Order: sequence, then structure tokens, then C-alpha cells
Amino acid sequence: MEKKFIKKKNGDGHLEFKFAYLNLSYNKQNSFVGANANHSRKFNTFHSMKKFKLVLGFILLLLFVFIIYFSIQFFTNNQETKEMNAAERKNVGGQFIQLGDGITHFESGGPDTGKVIVLVHGFSVPYYIWDGTYDSLVQHGFRVVRYSAFGRGFSDRPAVDYNPAFYRKQLFDLINALKLKTPLHIMGVSFGGAVVSDFAVQHPSLIDKIILVDPVYNFKINKEAAIIRNYKMTIHHEQQANGQLEDFKYPQRFPGWVEKYKVQMQYKGFRHALISTMDHYKGDTILFNYQMLNKLNKKILLIWGKEDKTVSFQYSDSLRKKLQVHFFAVDSAGHLPYLEQPLVVNQRIISFLRE
Repeated sequence: MEKKFIKKKNGDGHLEFKFAYLNLSYNKQNSFVGANANHSRKFNTFHSMKKFKLVLGFILLLLFVFIIYFSIQFFTNNQETKEMNAAERKNVGGQFIQLGDGITHFESGGPDTGKVIVLVHGFSVPYYIWDGTYDSLVQHGFRVVRYSAFGRGFSDRPAVDYNPAFYRKQLFDLINALKLKTPLHIMGVSFGGAVVSDFAVQHPSLIDKIILVDPVYNFKINKEAAIIRNYKMTIHHEQQANGQLEDFKYPQRFPGWVEKYKVQMQYKGFRHALISTMDHYKGDTILFNYQMLNKLNKKILLIWGKEDKTVSFQYSDSLRKKLQVHFFAVDSAGHLPYLEQPLVVNQRIISFLRE
């Protein structure tokens, strides 16, 4: 190699040697730099993984804290701690009857020879919502039956879908079990108006006259998951109970109304009944039944409190466009006009039934 280099006269060999030498140096340096780069990458990867684990650990810790917090909130606010059973019903007034889907709490009064009228309550307040009107009808010679829908009051709370067919079947089973003489009159308040209308459409031969009191016009669609709504209802149980006073124009006249409502909130299955009803009783079904009811040529009395904040009085106009009715608007009354203005409303109910 050295001899070959000496024979080069133009210096190319020297340049070649120098170039080769420099190239050799470059390769050694590059290997050193490469080793450092690999080490740096490993170092960065190690620290990245460490950082990722720290962040992940923090997120999991935060999630754990949230779960603990919300669990504590749920269990400390949960009112549904009791099972509905015979022991709980022992000192409760009224009567109980076993139907196809469970035990129903009801009350009946008046002469057996009297014309039958069945009273259907609203969305969540059980049959005591008819206090006053029930007594008035009994006193005027009607055979009156009021009952609590499944999931409310002291009726059973089956874990099923609370859809129109379910409500309809309970009422049908009750009529058959009590051997009520048909066709009978039927009256529904608020959500009970939807139940009454659906029943009349499906069983027109069983129904004579119909009375709708501030009936529900439509249900708003709630897209929240049931588990979230259940949590919210649990946390805000006091607001739910106190909110029942919004049905009145003069809530101060009804002391004890909230406490009476709270009793049913202690029993497991109450929230499920309400949530399932909202999920399975569609607004389109309610409106369709009102339209179909109009084709049955039944005598219908529509009563509405002019200062109803629960189902606005303006819906009385909307409903009358779909349904031919006798209309009775009640001054100085909210969602439950027969409780706030009992004399005029009960008198109108009785006169309509006797026409």
C-alpha cells in the first residue's frame, strides 16, 4: 500500500490517503454519534413511558375519586330503601287486590247499584290525588273506584317496561277482578288523561262517558341515559317532592302535600316506574289516541285550570282542535282544579255524568 502511494506524483495519492483517512475518521465518529442517539432515544422513551404512566395513574386516581364521590352522593341521598310487601301495607287504608302483574292498591265506595266511575291519577301522585272528588261522587250515589298505578303509592313495582299496554292491562284486569258493571264512566287527570284515552280507544265497548282533567298533551323526549336520570332523581329527591306544589295556584292551602308524596319514594322501584314511563309512553302515541278518541263519538268533558303551570292552559286549544268536547275552564286554579275549586268543578262533573 505504501509503495503504491509513492508512485503517485500528482498528489492524488496523498489526497486519496487523506480522504480515506478522513472517511475512516467519519465512520468512527458516526458510530459514536449513533450510539449516543440510540441512548438518547432510549432515554427519551423511558421518560415518555414514565410520564405516560404518571398521567394514566393520575387519571385513574381521579376517576376513582369521582366514583367514590358520586357513589357516596347516591347512597346518602337514595330514598328507595324499603321493599313493598304485606308488612308495609299492614296499616294502610283502602283495599288490595292481586292482578296479573302484581298487587294493586285501590279504594271503592258508593252503592253497588250506582253507575260506576273509575278515577285514574296522573304521572306520579297516587290515588289520594282524588281526595274530595272521590267523596263527592260517592255522596251523590255513584259507585267510585280509584286505584294507584303500578310503581306508585302502595301498589307493586314490577321491573318491566311501563308502556301503554302495561297501564291498559292493569286497568282492564282491575275492572274484571272487581266485576265492575260496564260500560262505565272514566276520569283521568294529567298523565291519567293519556291512560284513559288509550283505554277507551282499545276497549270502547267498556266505556260510557269520559272526563279529562288538565290532560297531558305531549311528553318531551329525554335523550339522557336512564342511569343518569336515575342518579339525578336520587340526588334531587327533595326538589322532586317539593315540585309537586307547583301543580297548585295556592300551594299554601295544601299543607302536608309534600310529606304525603315522600312516603312512596321510600320503596324500591318508584324511580324506575317514572323513568320507564317517560321512555316507553311516547308523545306521538298520546296525540294519536286523542285523534282516535274523537272517532268513537263518546261524550267527553274537558276540564282545565286557567293558571296551570304543569300543562299550560294553551294546550286546551290544541286538544280541542283534535277532539270534540264539552269544555269547562276553571278560574283561579292550577293543574288540579278540582282540588283548588272543588265546589264548582265537582258540581260540573256530577251534572255532566247525569246528563
